[in-house]
Amino acid sequence: QVQLVESGGGLVQAGGSLRLSCAASGRTFSSRSMGWFRQAPGKEREFVAAISWSGGSTYYADSVKGRFTLSRDNAKNTVYLQMDSLKPEDTAVYYCAARAGVISQQQSHYAYWGQGTQVTVSS
Repeated sequence: QVQLVESGGGLVQAGGSLRLSCAASGRTFSSRSMGWFRQAPGKEREFVAAISWSGGSTYYADSVKGRFTLSRDNAKNTVYLQMDSLKPEDTAVYYCAARAGVISQQQSHYAYWGQGTQVTVSS
């Protein structure tokens, strides 16, 4: 079993930065791929970024490529989503998720989910 807790959300002005963290419990964290997804009001949850178990591979949605950076520290059982040059359209609840397999952008591939953290970007 894996439990995920996100933190770091908040209110920021357009052009600003935030760093989200996702802390995981359990001994198998270092063997799991991790992903971030987001859900804006009135919209479906969408893929943001994913990272392989080793951190050697990352994949980003086109909408955040070049602005967001995903990394992980397996010694701390934590993944980090650095978000720069934030835009109002980045406003959403951000969720981290874990899976046992290879890196994926498909929500259905992830077995474990956090509760989410709110990110609000003002114009």
